[in-house]
This record gives sequence, structure tokens and C-alpha cells, in this order.
Amino acid sequence: MPTALVIGASRGIGHELVQQYLQSGWRVIATARKAADCDALLDIGAEAHTLDVTNVEAVAALGWKLDGERLDVAILNAGVYGPRQDGFPMQTDFDQVMHTNVLAAMRLLPMLGPLVCAARGKLAVLSSRMGSLSERGNASGSLYRASKAALNSVLIDAALTFGSKGATCVALHPGWVRTAMGGAGADLSAEESATGIRKTLAELPSSEKAQFRNYDGTPIAW
Repeated sequence: MPTALVIGASRGIGHELVQQYLQSGWRVIATARKAADCDALLDIGAEAHTLDVTNVEAVAALGWKLDGERLDVAILNAGVYGPRQDGFPMQTDFDQVMHTNVLAAMRLLPMLGPLVCAARGKLAVLSSRMGSLSERGNASGSLYRASKAALNSVLIDAALTFGSKGATCVALHPGWVRTAMGGAGADLSAEESATGIRKTLAELPSSEKAQFRNYDGTPIAW
């Protein structure tokens, strides 16, 4: 039975990924910040762990719990958008966005890489087309953009470390999705996005180099 890990699975795309992998017969390990959300994940058949990705002790504890696992798919979905207004950023906003979107990945990907290598699987982060440097057309959401560009850099470093050992590393743009972050007017449902992400991961050829893909599998330039 293949195993998937979804970090940040309490709602939205992460929760939908858990449901779809379970429905396809996978064993699923999932994390959420709140105990009640973990209970809900347990109720649908996942193995659940409480995790605040900004808490270094909690991240280290998850590494201990996952020791010896073989992960066919590991998806780092946890992330925040931050302030909706642009301009002079507050230190608190910067710290929240960068700690959640970037520092957490710098701690988690080195821990997850060997577990994905063991299964010659896929190591994925939920990034955004907004993090692309070459496809950028406007400056809105500058703090979020900066965090996703930095996340992509962390993912590329993970590929340099683990790509030759069997892990295929991919940054995924989930599309504009009707979630708490994307809003009610977005193009896609969480179900449509998660379906595309799963198909893209399943069909993505093994590669030592990091990939940047849209949820439907089309390449995005770094």
C-alpha cells in the first residue's frame, strides 16, 4: 500500500488531498495544528499528528514519529498569505509569512527527503505561480510572492541534495482555488485542484532536477 504524507491538512486543498488519497486506497499520514482537526482526520481514516510548522520542537517531534517511514508522496501544504495590502510591511507580518512558508520548509524538507528517497517518491511543496520570477506580471501580494520565491529556492536545494538519491522534487501551483485564502470568487474547487495535483504527481517522470508545475501538469518557469 503506498503512503502519502500531507502537512497542513485541516481544510481546503490539504484536506481534500487526504480524502482523495484515502479513497484511492492509500495509507495517509496527515498533520494539523489543532487537536480537533486531527480528530477529524482520524475519523476519515488518516493517521494524524498535531503540528504547528513554526514550532521547532514540534517539527523535531514529527521527525522522530516518522523515523523509518517510506513516503511515496510527501506534500508540504501548510502556508499563509499574510497582509492583503501592499506597501510598508510590519515585522509581525513578515515573520509570520516567512516562518510559515519558508523556515518551516527549510526544517521539514531535509527531514522528509530521506523518507521519500527510500520509496523513490515525490517530494512536493504547495508554491504559487506568484513566486515565479520570470512570469511575474504585477507586484501585488509582494510579501507572499517573496515567500513563495524563497520556498522555490528551498525546493531546488532539496532537489540538489536528494534528487540523485531517488526523490523527485516539485513545486506545485494549485491554481486559484475557492478556499479561505483564495476566496469565493476563485476559479477552481479544492476537489478540482487536488485531483489535478494527484494526477500531476502520479504522472511526473522521475527527475534529479527540481520541477515547477501547474496543478494540471503544465510547466511554470522559475
